[in-house]
Amino acid sequence: MGRLHDVYDNHGQSPWLDNLRRGWITSGELQKWLDRGVRGLTSNPSIFANAMTQTNDYDAELKELVTSGASVEDSYWQLVVNDITQALQILLPIHQESAGEDGYVSVEVSPTLAYDEQGTVAAARALDDRIEAPNLYIKVPATAEGIPAIKTLVSESRSINVTLIFSLERYGDVMEAYIGGLEQVEESDLSSISSVASFFISRVDVEVDQRLNEIGTERALGLRGKAAIAQGQLAYQQFLEKFSGPRWDALASKGARLQRPLWASTSTKDPSYPDTLYVDTLIGPNTVNTLPDKTLLAFDDHGTVERTVDADPAWAARIVDDLQSLGIDLEEVATKLEQEGVDSFAKSFEDVLGVLADRSKTIDVD
Repeated sequence: MGRLHDVYDNHGQSPWLDNLRRGWITSGELQKWLDRGVRGLTSNPSIFANAMTQTNDYDAELKELVTSGASVEDSYWQLVVNDITQALQILLPIHQESAGEDGYVSVEVSPTLAYDEQGTVAAARALDDRIEAPNLYIKVPATAEGIPAIKTLVSESRSINVTLIFSLERYGDVMEAYIGGLEQVEESDLSSISSVASFFISRVDVEVDQRLNEIGTERALGLRGKAAIAQGQLAYQQFLEKFSGPRWDALASKGARLQRPLWASTSTKDPSYPDTLYVDTLIGPNTVNTLPDKTLLAFDDHGTVERTVDADPAWAARIVDDLQSLGIDLEEVATKLEQEGVDSFAKSFEDVLGVLADRSKTIDVD
């Protein structure tokens, strides 16, 4: 059946596709990915910016929206909602067959709201209510302001994909927000609420490797390409600990679902590293790995299907200790990467609005 099927059937990890474009929906390409073993889909402002600016697939609908008097930003959101709605229908059978475990499609609130708790809550509610599908995830960034927003939204029985997690400390805050939100839900059946926590991987190595190169010692250079994997594996240990014991058992008895760790940013940025490095090393039960299409193809072709995420927690802890002993502050790294991530998504959002504005001016509305 292929490695994408094997990694789920044999090791309980769900491979998701980290990309979406209208041409894939209309051509049947998205369905082919599902047949190949993909079990979910994620999107973000950068993905939609690429889709809308690098193809003409959206021009006809943009013309209709502009003709009707819609603003550029309202037009953007309508284009996004239409893509997400169609993708949700295509993935709904997986959601139903998996009893609500997979088949999710994620859409992110405006990145301009990343540091606005109330704005995030309002935007997430509006998107969730507008689309209204059982397999929809609203993506909310794990900024300091995002954490209480996540708790509020979960308490309202909304399913959330928490994104832009770069540190173990913030990951702990995310899990606490999810569990705390579940504890505030008044319904006795919690099974309709789902969440994943998107822990970013490769970007950590990009930043840490640069610092290790600057140190330049043999010991420092020997740690390149290990920080991200070690953090991911330690995050999995945190997950196992948090979702066990009396507090979690009380929620599980009401049908509460695990907030699965989702490995994000798993394409290899350093060409000297294996192209499936961040897939091969983070495989294990109750996890998700969302991969861009190029990395999915690489893994399906030559990835290693083996349980690795908890093979050697002591190694992961040792790597983090070694980095700290060299003066690498992973929390400071995470703060920098979070800011860069928010800024990058905000820029993509602004860029796509600019392109749509330019295109709308060339459309004859008579």
